[in-house]
Amino acid sequence: MLYEGTPDYPRDDMIWDVIERNKVSALWMSPTGVRALMKMGIDKVRGHDLSSVERVFCAGEVLNPAAWEWLQQEVFADAIPVIDHMWQTETSGPVIGNPYGLGMYPIKPGSSTLAVPGVLVDIVDANTGKVCGPGEKGMFVIKKPFPGLTPTLWGEVDRYRTDYWEYVDTLKGMYCSGDGAYRDEDGYIWFIGRADEVIKIAAHRIGTIEIESALISHKDVTECGVSGVPDELRGEVACAFVVLHTDVEPSEELKKELIKHVRDVMGPIVVIRDIEFVRLLPKTRSGKIMRRVMKRLWLGEDLGDLSTIEDGASVEEIRDAIGKMKV
Repeated sequence: MLYEGTPDYPRDDMIWDVIERNKVSALWMSPTGVRALMKMGIDKVRGHDLSSVERVFCAGEVLNPAAWEWLQQEVFADAIPVIDHMWQTETSGPVIGNPYGLGMYPIKPGSSTLAVPGVLVDIVDANTGKVCGPGEKGMFVIKKPFPGLTPTLWGEVDRYRTDYWEYVDTLKGMYCSGDGAYRDEDGYIWFIGRADEVIKIAAHRIGTIEIESALISHKDVTECGVSGVPDELRGEVACAFVVLHTDVEPSEELKKELIKHVRDVMGPIVVIRDIEFVRLLPKTRSGKIMRRVMKRLWLGEDLGDLSTIEDGASVEEIRDAIGKMKV
C-alpha cells in the first residue's frame, strides 16, 4: 500500500487506522516519520489493533535510539523487530542492514547493523586510505561493484567516475558513499552523518547525528538538526535547532538543561554554541534533514538547489533562529 500525505491528516491517528483497516504486515517509514508520530504521542496508537504487523523497516536517515525505542518498545511492545538499514538510490537496495528472512542479528539501537550478504564494505581514513579500527571515524566505502549498484549517472559518466570512484587519490578504486561512519568491536556499522557534516571540535571528530541522538534522548525533544559553525578557539562548535513536544514551552532554562544533557550523554568534548527552538526543520520530501542548508544560512552562502525541500517556510524559520543566535 502507498499512503500519500502527512500522518496527521485528516486525523492524527490516520496511519494506525490505515494499518488496522488493511491488516498491514510490513511497515516502511523514514525516521522523520517515526519522530512525527512520537510528537503526536502514544495515546494515538491506543485502541488500534496492530497485530497484523510482522516487521518494521526504517531508512533515509539514522533511526535515533530514542525513536527506535519508542516504536519498538512502546508501540509494538517488543513483539516484532523494528529494523534500521542503510542504502542509497545508487545502490538500488540495502547495503547495511539486518537480514530479516535469512536470520536476525541482535539489534543495537542507532546502528544499521552489518553489511548485507554479497556487499563488501569498509571504513577508511580519507587522508591515508588506511582501514579504520574499531571506534575510529572515517569514510564509508564499498570495495567492489555488486548487482544493483548503478554503473553510471545518466548523462554524467565522468562525474560518476570522479565523484564516486576517484573521490580522492587515497580512495581511488572504491565507491565512496559520502557518509561518515565507524565500526564497533562487534563489526556493527554506525553512521554519524555526511562526511562533510562531521564537526571537528578541538581535534575531536563528532557526527551531527551523534549530537542529534543525544538531544532527542531528552524527554522534551521531538526532533532536531545540528550543524557545525566556525569558532576561533576550537575550529568548530555545534549549533542546534530543536523541535519540542507540543505540550512543552521553550525557555532559557530548557536550553541550559539540553546543553547539560548533551554533555552528560557525550562528555565535555561536545561544545554547543547555542540552541534555538523552531517549529520546522528544512527537510527533503523523502524526510532527510537538509543540514547543508542550516550551515549555509549561518555562513551567508548561496543555498544551492532547494527543489527537493518539503516546506520552504522552514528555511525562513532557521534564518530567523540564526539571527537570534548571532545577536
